[in-house]
Parts: sequence; C-alpha cells; structure tokens
Amino acid sequence: MTDLRRPRPPFPYDLLPAVPTFTLESTDIAAGARISDRFTAAAGESISPALSWSGFPEGTASFTVSCFDPDAPTPSGWWHWTIVDLDASTTSLPQGAGASDLTLDGAAFHLRGDSGDHAYFGPYPPAGDGDHRYVFTVHALDVETLGLDDEATPAMAAFQMAQHALARATLTAVYSLPGEAGAAPFLQGPA
Repeated sequence: MTDLRRPRPPFPYDLLPAVPTFTLESTDIAAGARISDRFTAAAGESISPALSWSGFPEGTASFTVSCFDPDAPTPSGWWHWTIVDLDASTTSLPQGAGASDLTLDGAAFHLRGDSGDHAYFGPYPPAGDGDHRYVFTVHALDVETLGLDDEATPAMAAFQMAQHALARATLTAVYSLPGEAGAAPFLQGPA
C-alpha cells in the first residue's frame, strides 16, 4: 500500500486575495465539529446539509455554493459540491438541495464534482487519513452569472469566482474514517 503521509495543506482561501466575510450557518453541521455520517458518502446517504447565509454586501448579484476538501491526497484537493448562478434573493438551501438541479430555483445549476456527478457527494476520505476539513463556502458575486455551462469544472468556477467575489462565507467541519489500530494518521501537522 502507498504511504500517504504528507503535511496538512493550508486553508484554501488563505492563498487567495482577502475579501470581506459574511455569515454561513447550518442546522446540520457545526464549525469545527465532526460531520454526521448521514451527510457523508462513506457511511451515510450523501445528503447535502441545510445552509443559510446573511450579512452579505449590498450589490450582490448572485451566489455560488461549494464544498471542498483541501486535505485529499491529490495536488488539487477534492471538490464535493459546486452550485453556480444562485439568484441574489436566495439566502438558504434546504437539506438535500444537492441532489440535482431540479432542487434548485431559477438559473442555478450544479457543476460536475470530482466524484463525476452533477450533485453533492459527501465526505469519503481514505481510511486512516485523519480528520479531513470540509470547507463549505458561499461567495457573494458582483455578476448574475459566471457564464459557465454544466461541463465547466469547479476549478474553473473558483477561478471566475476569485475575479467577481464581493465577499466570502465559510463553514468548516471535519470527517475521518478509522484506519489500522494504533497507526498514525497520514496527515501530519496542525489542523
């Protein structure tokens, strides 16, 4: 088996230009807490959690929602969920909104995540890899649309978001799967 030991990557948005923040909350997940199995692909139903946001800037024309695992053993992390072109009047998503585009209002749609689906794919880290951070993010944008189609990648959306972000809200929770008893986690360093 490949040795996955590696340093923990930095928080992904620390590497981008700073923007103002606003509030992102959930009745299903809590900041810094372990994600309930129900919302994972590893041990649950892979249901997207309910999210709500407030305090975004005046002039917001649309929102994007994403979930990203910076701790995945890849050079680019792992995109679990990306919704683009949410209308500026949308300030929440109910539990399960990540199932398909049919659950979204207006012109909003899902991009294909790293699982290959146009839907939410819950946490599923490698067994024994320690706590992975799942960063749920809402971007308030200065445009109504990013001008992408449903074949665009989440990385392309993130590139476009960086150019149009008025503000960003994040909520980070963790999830892990047990590995071999007594073995050290592959991820090294502070969370």
